[in-house]
Amino acid sequence: MSQSPAFVLNVLETPEDPEGSQEPSPYDESEVHDSFHQLIQEQSRWVAEEGLELQQRQPGTGALGASGSDHETLLGPEGAPVYSMATLRILASMPSRTIGRSRGAIISQYYSRTVKLRRRAGRPQLRDMGRSARPSLRLYDLELDSAVLEEEEKRGLLVKELQGLTAAQRDHMLRGMPLSLAEKRSLREESRPPRGKRGAQRRRGLLSCCDQLRDSCVLASHNLGLALLSGLQALMPWRYALKRIGGRFGSSVLSYFLFLKTLLAFNALLLLPLLAFIVGVQAAFPPAPAGPVPTFTGLELLTGGGYFTHSVMYYGYYSNATLNQPCASPLNGSQCAPEAGSLPYNMPLAYLFTLGAAFFITCITLVYSMSRSFGESYRVGSTSGVHAITVFCSWDYKVTQRWAIRLQHDNIRTQLKELLAEWQSRQRPRSACGRLQRVAVLGLVWLLCLGTTLGCTLAVYTFSELMIESPVSAEREAVLLLLPLVVCLLNLGAPYLFRILAALERHDSPVLEVYVAICRNLILKMVTLGILCYHWLGRRVGTLKDQCWENFVGQELYRLMVMDFIFMLLDTLLGELVWRLFSEKQLKRKGKPEFDIAGNVLELIYGQTLTWLGVLFSPLLPAMQIIKLLLLFYLKKASLMANCQAPRRPWKASHMSTVFVSLLCFPSFLGAAVFLCYAVWQVKPSSTCGPFRTLDTMYEAGKVWVRRLEKAGPRVSWLPWVHRYLVEDTFPIYLVSALLLAVIYLNIQVVKGQRKVICLLKEQISNEGEDKIFLINKLQRVYERKERSRAGRTEEAMTPPALFTDDWGAQ
Repeated sequence: MSQSPAFVLNVLETPEDPEGSQEPSPYDESEVHDSFHQLIQEQSRWVAEEGLELQQRQPGTGALGASGSDHETLLGPEGAPVYSMATLRILASMPSRTIGRSRGAIISQYYSRTVKLRRRAGRPQLRDMGRSARPSLRLYDLELDSAVLEEEEKRGLLVKELQGLTAAQRDHMLRGMPLSLAEKRSLREESRPPRGKRGAQRRRGLLSCCDQLRDSCVLASHNLGLALLSGLQALMPWRYALKRIGGRFGSSVLSYFLFLKTLLAFNALLLLPLLAFIVGVQAAFPPAPAGPVPTFTGLELLTGGGYFTHSVMYYGYYSNATLNQPCASPLNGSQCAPEAGSLPYNMPLAYLFTLGAAFFITCITLVYSMSRSFGESYRVGSTSGVHAITVFCSWDYKVTQRWAIRLQHDNIRTQLKELLAEWQSRQRPRSACGRLQRVAVLGLVWLLCLGTTLGCTLAVYTFSELMIESPVSAEREAVLLLLPLVVCLLNLGAPYLFRILAALERHDSPVLEVYVAICRNLILKMVTLGILCYHWLGRRVGTLKDQCWENFVGQELYRLMVMDFIFMLLDTLLGELVWRLFSEKQLKRKGKPEFDIAGNVLELIYGQTLTWLGVLFSPLLPAMQIIKLLLLFYLKKASLMANCQAPRRPWKASHMSTVFVSLLCFPSFLGAAVFLCYAVWQVKPSSTCGPFRTLDTMYEAGKVWVRRLEKAGPRVSWLPWVHRYLVEDTFPIYLVSALLLAVIYLNIQVVKGQRKVICLLKEQISNEGEDKIFLINKLQRVYERKERSRAGRTEEAMTPPALFTDDWGAQ
């Protein structure tokens, strides 16, 4: 028959405590955070003061740990150390496991805050408090656990302190507590004053008319602020559409639409000063037409000529006069003389300075966007292990609607897929032979791609020379569409060839694959635009001496933009819709094509570069770009939802927006700025049209204005000095550039220093963790030796009666 387990009843001796036996509360931060050694002493004393303890004595063995000395900590089923109850209590009472992590600690922490807040305002009298707020012995249950009693006591104290606050302070305090909504709602209900008291206060007229009016105004302003905030959120363009795209297709596809939205903002910022200071002013004071204005036929929407030539669309329409009243420009090219006493508006000066200011604002905005994007993507000290944060901290508990819950669920799921795919891509090592084979394949593919780019460049150059040798009359303007047609065909066909060649490379990382495709397409488009810029400023200016070559360049850029939009529509229809239908009907495939991020992003950068190149010759070109981007967003969104699928290999586009803005800034904006600076400083304007028709260069408009200011009088004499020493002199430009480079260098050094400090702090945190583990193990060994000595004393106390019984039986 099995024997029942024997239990030994141990009564622990309570050591004398000269300082008092009451232990400090673990919720008191000032007591807990003093030192780890003091915490061990307090918890050891607390364990020694406990009451009765039952220990199970296994038959056939001695006391716990009677054999052996100083053994290591026992291991659990998964290799984790198994500590005693006293050690676990110490671990549970550590500051890192109490403050901010348990419900009782949170309640205690906010109770302390409400006490401080109430002491500032003054304690309310006891007779003004309700019965539920007064202390009562019924709140205490002596049979409950001490931790539960302490938590309930803290909760009751918190409720009483909340009742002593005003309604606004109470709501603000409850709103900031890191508790669940149910717990906050319960605390709010318990801390409300009784209804009878509130009714008595109203009857006694405690709230005056001024107080009621003030409360009503505060409440109305609060509601108005909430309504305006929700309205501003609703006015954000494509807010819900972007959330749907990010949740369904991931951050890689979402980065394209975010970049499109950024381009829309840049064009709006560029268009506003042009409309205010150039287009609007010239439309208010239109010049007299030099000849008959052709009628609108509809072909101008494609060619950009005809009726548009005699409108504010192009450079040639703007006069070189000071605008104060309608004035016909003389045929000999002289300027109109302003009437005496009128306020003149110098159109050449306004044209030049407005374009310069608009480009300067765009440059500052681009640099700020790029630096901000770099700061968000490459944070100092940011860790790559964000899986736990995504799993446990991504859900928004304020979401209540079903469609929003589904959208957030899809978004988090896609983020987890991207994180796991990025983590798996780092775990694939390659052998030496595999690396050599990969380098050979990459070299061959790059040679083929560069050869294709060279062939496209030669084709564009040859066709542009043929267009110069065969001039086109005004009646055959449709022939001028041939050069934009050839350029767009090459820009559309070459990326497909690059995509076929990229299939041979088999990149492990989808991010690297996208970056390589962007680099190849960027080389193709930038070289093509370089050939076209040489064609316009190097060849066309010489062949169009007696004509308005600025209008021709503006029309060429307009035709390129229109043809680019048409080919993007065809690519969307043929490359996505028709291919999906063909694969589903003929090839019997269920998979849809993926969204080409590299090609579509480069199309956006290419179109924006055309806009910046042509803004000098066509001030309304940013408006055309805005219309194009709006149509393109809805077209791409509809095609994406209907014809495309999520990437087969999910990947996280954490740095993609930064790369897009960087490419937009350096090759695109910088190249356009160099092109326009060359046109303003070096190329002679046309003598028959435009605001600079009587000058050798466009830049001379500033010099003419300075000479007029010098003759105007001493009141404006500082303006010529500013122009001479800050604009014409190159030393301030070099000085500002040197200061900018110095600031950038210092910023880089500061970032490097911060990274080193962060690495040292991480190492220190790791060492602190090892120190804690060492102290815990030491504490565990001390406790085990104490248990062994206690068990030995117990056996010694029980051994003499047994020996005496045996001796008596022997006699």
